[in-house]
Amino acid sequence: MNPIEIKDIGNPACPRRRRLKWALGLAALGAIAVPGSFFVRANVFPPVFPVPSIAETSEYQDASLLAKAWQLPVAQRFAATFQYQNNRTSCGPSSLANISRSLGEVADETGVVRGSGKCSTGICFGGVTLDELADLARLDPARKVTLMRDLSYDQFKQHLRQTNDPERRYIVNFHRGLLFGSGMGHHSPIGGYLEQEDLVFVLDVSERVKPFLVDSHRLFDAMTSFDSTNGKTRGLVLIEPRRPISDLRPVVTEEK
Repeated sequence: MNPIEIKDIGNPACPRRRRLKWALGLAALGAIAVPGSFFVRANVFPPVFPVPSIAETSEYQDASLLAKAWQLPVAQRFAATFQYQNNRTSCGPSSLANISRSLGEVADETGVVRGSGKCSTGICFGGVTLDELADLARLDPARKVTLMRDLSYDQFKQHLRQTNDPERRYIVNFHRGLLFGSGMGHHSPIGGYLEQEDLVFVLDVSERVKPFLVDSHRLFDAMTSFDSTNGKTRGLVLIEPRRPISDLRPVVTEEK
């Protein structure tokens, strides 16, 4: 099994990232490729990393900044129908279901994996890799799905600006440990980008965490780490409907 590594690609934070290699390598050496043990490690003994948690930053869940982020054009499409994951293993299906609902479709975690042979019991034993997530997204022929990994920081920034395009939806695969100091791999949709503040709006599908704002460099660090389950780098999945958003059924907020 390949150790987790951090790629030094176009990032001014590279010296700090190189210092993390040792800790990340140890975490990978402790990985056991058995579905049951994955669940235990993820939920009972999550790996710990020597980084400051983004939860300690002032912008992380600042009320005024979050309110501004929810007004971004793509975030507005998520707001009415956003749901948290059913369990701690289902972040991938949950992210896809939220993407579908933001496009005006009726979707849930069970539906987005139907026919794939993945997560058939509702539990995604061993987790879902970035490649598997892209394959699940491709089950819908009405979508154009692009998997992106090994991006430079400049390329990443270009895509961040496009996360505010209503014709596009992004899911980011990142390592929680590099953001919060502990945890494992995770998927969540991106709700948009506050370019002036250089903050990415991550619609975290974990109800324990909830949507948050993170500096683009920190998210890039977490996104370009290696996934020890397949030895590949993490990255982004871009989903584009094959017909214009204006032709899709609008999302309607239910009155309470």
